[in-house]
Amino acid sequence: MSKKLLDRAEYLLQQEKGTVFKDPGGKITIALVYPNSYRLGMSNLGFQGIYGLLNSREDVVCERAFLPDREEWEEYERTGAEIFTLESKRPLGRFDIVAFSVSFENDYPNVVKLLRLARIPVRSSERRPGNPVVIMGGVCAFYNPEPLADFVDICFVGEAEEMLPEFLDVFRASSSKEELFGNSTKLGGVYVPRFYQVSYSGDEGGIISRNASPPAPAVVRKRTVPNLSLAPMKPLIMTPEAEFSDMYLLETMRGCVWSCRFCVAGRIYKPVRRKDRAELGSEIREALAKTRRVGLIGPSLSDYPGVEEVLSIEGVDYSITSLRASPRSGRIVGLMKGHKSVSIAPEAGTQRLRNVINKRISEEDILETARIILDGGIETLRLYFMIGLPTETIEDVDGIIALVKKVRGNTAAGFITLSVSTFVPKPFTPFQWHPMGGRKEVKERLAHLKKGLSRVKGVRVFHDVLKYAYLQGMFAVGDRRLSSLAEFLADGGEFSLKKTPGGSDPAFFLFRQKDRDEILPWDFIDAGVPKERLWDEYREAVCG
Repeated sequence: MSKKLLDRAEYLLQQEKGTVFKDPGGKITIALVYPNSYRLGMSNLGFQGIYGLLNSREDVVCERAFLPDREEWEEYERTGAEIFTLESKRPLGRFDIVAFSVSFENDYPNVVKLLRLARIPVRSSERRPGNPVVIMGGVCAFYNPEPLADFVDICFVGEAEEMLPEFLDVFRASSSKEELFGNSTKLGGVYVPRFYQVSYSGDEGGIISRNASPPAPAVVRKRTVPNLSLAPMKPLIMTPEAEFSDMYLLETMRGCVWSCRFCVAGRIYKPVRRKDRAELGSEIREALAKTRRVGLIGPSLSDYPGVEEVLSIEGVDYSITSLRASPRSGRIVGLMKGHKSVSIAPEAGTQRLRNVINKRISEEDILETARIILDGGIETLRLYFMIGLPTETIEDVDGIIALVKKVRGNTAAGFITLSVSTFVPKPFTPFQWHPMGGRKEVKERLAHLKKGLSRVKGVRVFHDVLKYAYLQGMFAVGDRRLSSLAEFLADGGEFSLKKTPGGSDPAFFLFRQKDRDEILPWDFIDAGVPKERLWDEYREAVCG
């Protein structure tokens, strides 16, 4: 094993506080893998929470692995080493279970990369009894795991706090993989892809049928934790090497009360659940024993009851996710003095388009909240917008320019940063049927936006890379046929809008208006969001 790789692992461990080391003897061994960098993975509360949950069991030892950076990757290739976990330096192939926590569609090829680097057969159909069981959780497993269905043995559809302990009991009681897979289908929310057969209308056609083989259910119902206060996700490990350096992350709520039509998180995390304020206060005091830096996680902190009292706890250096443009957010900003950056998300520049996407804020809300933030001493106001939303016209792009100029005109304080993303249709949203904007059109509108704000003092515009937005769109709404694309990209191939490896046409997935009654790849999941209601909302949005 490479000394350079071992030294890097030891360096990371030396920076950590709270790492769990266990003797694996007689225990279920699990390699928990984040398919991106250490810095990002260790700033992911879900990843950290599952690490703590698994290691809280006496019969389990859970260790971590991450996608190597470029320099590490070159060292793996030079030495032929297998990827190993940080804690014990054991290769992934020697664990009972390899568990991927997947939060972003563009990390799908990294799952394949890591399996190759672990010398584990990539496709589940090629694995032998001695290979680890490969499982997948994380938010991507909630709504459309199909592009990874050929690579994983078991998916956890929903919040895993309850499912994982049930699965581990089944794992320990099963005498073979076949028995494990069959018994796992009896657990609510557990999806075993090998028991489902999907038929297509040619390489470029839609799904004709989807059939479940016994004992698998035809429909997999998403699992939801009913009470956040009884099953809190907590970070065990603090490290300066994380994206949120030495920060203790705490969840305030799951789900969003606003249900914007483009947002998958606002749909699949229903019902909305808020952590009990007394429990949150107790967790903050627990965090203060380790660090002053506390990150409050939630879709909109403005919607957490009593947030002002929470932020008034002395001795805490808070970091918060984006605020909703509202008068209440102004009061919250007053408690955030000394912070460098605060975000709000208008998403669209005109009231017409905000109505289409169900973003229930007015221009007055945006302008007043932005003024309070900048005049309150915050150094940078970050504004989130989207390009390519359904029914968008060039006048809506002009609306973004005009809105930002008004924000700037209200105050000369601070800086304004626009973070502009490209609209990507997501499952279980009303816009799941809608196509993405064409490459030429989106590029022209981004250029128009940047030119319109180029001379405005104190305003910067950043946007995503269009190629990666389209790749995200492919995996977000794609099906099992995209497994070949994931393998191609994992092997160093470049994504383009031409036909993918395996024969699929990106235009079929990205630029096609879908029909109401067609079978969508994720229709087998019951996420508690009726398809008929989503269609009615979609028609209401695009037809006015």
